[in-house]
Amino acid sequence: MSREFSRTERVAEQLQRELAQILQREIKDPRVGMPTVLAVEMTRDLQHAKVFVSFLGKDEPEEVEQALKILDKAEGFIRSSLAGRVRMRVVPQLHFVHDTSLSRGQAMSSLIKKARSKDSDQPSDTE
Repeated sequence: MSREFSRTERVAEQLQRELAQILQREIKDPRVGMPTVLAVEMTRDLQHAKVFVSFLGKDEPEEVEQALKILDKAEGFIRSSLAGRVRMRVVPQLHFVHDTSLSRGQAMSSLIKKARSKDSDQPSDTE
């Protein structure tokens, strides 16, 4: 039986799609780079949205922090753009958070490859 989605999950998915377009097309600050909206978590009352973003080519913590500050300052503009695209009585306050899951996943993947290559280089006991 398929699982039904709650209203907060449906709204979060819609906001994720719209925010991704807004951040990629309308935020022109080069210090932000190429932001990617990975997920949106909504509160049950739909008043606050935690937006998980990553930035392509921004590996240094200082660069990421600066990009997050720029997005926080542009929150009013982003919310007004969002209000024109989404039919909601109140557009939620946006809280931008850097999502490190992609970089952690890549680091884990490289560690696994490294360990496997070391295992294949060593002679096995059965030979």
